This record gives sequence, C-alpha cells and structure tokens, in this order.
Amino acid sequence: MQSRQPIAGAPTGPIRVMLVDDHSLVRLAIRQALGKPGIEVVGEAATAEDALSLAPQLRPDVMLVDIGLPGMNGVDLVRELAPRIPATRIVMLTVSTDDADVADAVGNGAAGFLTKDVAPEALVRAVRGAHRGDLVVPRQMAARLVRNLAERSRRAPTPIGAAGNEISPRETEVLRLVAEGYTDREIAKRLTLSQRTVETHVSNVLRKLNVDNRREAGRLYRSFT
Repeated sequence: MQSRQPIAGAPTGPIRVMLVDDHSLVRLAIRQALGKPGIEVVGEAATAEDALSLAPQLRPDVMLVDIGLPGMNGVDLVRELAPRIPATRIVMLTVSTDDADVADAVGNGAAGFLTKDVAPEALVRAVRGAHRGDLVVPRQMAARLVRNLAERSRRAPTPIGAAGNEISPRETEVLRLVAEGYTDREIAKRLTLSQRTVETHVSNVLRKLNVDNRREAGRLYRSFT
C-alpha cells in the first residue's frame, strides 16, 4: 500500500481529524482523548450517509470510522470515500477484532484498524502515525493481517471468462455489484461512474460470460467466488 505523505513545503498546522461513530458518548470520549497539541477535531458524523456528505467538504487529514454503523457500514463508507478524498487517511476504530473486517477495511482503502479499547496515548500516536503515512494496525493484529492477505492471494480465483476474453478488474467490480443485486444507477453512484459507462461494462460482462441476463451473470460470479 502506497503511503500518502504531507506535501513538502505545505503550510504546517494541526492534524485535522473527523470522527464517524453513531454513539455520541464514544465521539465525546475520542474527542477528549485527542485533545492534544497539534490535533484538532474538525467534524463529526453519526452515520455513513452524513459522513459521505460532510467529509468531502471538510477534507480532514485523518478520519476515525466505526465499522458497525447503522445503514451503510464503515467498510462500505471507506470504499466510497477513499477515491473521493485520497489525501485523507481513514482509520477504522471499532469493537470488532474479526480478521475479515481488518482485511476488508484495509483492502478497500483504510489506512489502519484500531479497537476501541486502545489507550488514549496510543490513539494519539496512531493518528499522528496515520498522518505521516503509516499503516496503523496493532502489533498483535499485524502478523495475522499479513498472513490473511497472503492466503487470499494464494486462493485468488483465475480470471472469469474464456481464455483471451477475461473480465477486467473494473468489470469484475461491476459484476460483483450486479451479483449483489444493485441496479446500474446504484452501481454508477457507488463506483463514481456514469450510468452509461456501467451499462457498457454490464453489456461486456454478459457477452464475455456468454449469458443472457444479469441473474445468470450473478449466479456464475458466485460460483467462481
């Protein structure tokens, strides 16, 4: 994962942090823990939907995001936001220690993963580390994360489609959302594409898979994964 470093020569100032958690008491505790010189909490959101609206306006340096949000979860929020605000470092802060959550969060653009029992001093260090471009993961989870990512790589399926007519990574992403039941309009919104582009991808996928409709394409995708 490529680190994003602050631009050399840019004006220095406090690290601007945004909090995304549906519990107001948790946000208050985090805000108090981050009440240190050089760190400023500039915004809060209780839902992913609110964060999607607010974060592109604030463009914080670091975001602390709970995975278990109501409605859209934190991993989906990262997937949506990371391409829109690439300079923002998004760190998951959650009660979950599930390896799949860790891998999904980091794989979709998160810059780290912390549990909510993290000590206040460690949280401050993590925010500063994320701002520097570090991948922020507790030591006891780091080895598991590396092993899991390596195992996923070994188990990665071969490209879907006939030899010489394989589906591209972008088409595979579209196909995954088709298999999950999203419409072309919804896919376009999630991937920040035009609906016409999505329709073209779907048409290409159906042709390459030699199927007649989206339902058959989704069924075939699930059989490969």
